Amino acid sequence: MRQPISVHERLTATLRFLATGRNYEDLKFSTIISPQSLGQIIPKCCSAIYEVLRREYMKFPSTESEWLHIAEEFEKTSNFPNLLGAVDGKHVRIIPPSGSGSYFFNYKGEHSLVLMAINC
Repeated sequence: MRQPISVHERLTATLRFLATGRNYEDLKFSTIISPQSLGQIIPKCCSAIYEVLRREYMKFPSTESEWLHIAEEFEKTSNFPNLLGAVDGKHVRIIPPSGSGSYFFNYKGEHSLVLMAINC
């Protein structure tokens, strides 16, 4: 019987997938894991990462005092009263998928995906 895929290899494959955006078929060469296994490993690993980190990094205010504290902090840092959050975007340069045409082409003359983030 062969050895199971280690936790380290699972996390490495997931992080490589998230960092590069490559598909499972491409990742099989760098991870030496079949696309079928990657199709099971990566979603499970992403779910585990989300469950562990969501309470720390995706907090949502639950009381009026927490909302007021956020508004006070934003007013101190940005000089905008009654502000509860901000949305920002960043173009992340990519190598476009073959056959995508101008779908990922941006105004800067590069291929990119837009990463949106909320700060509150």
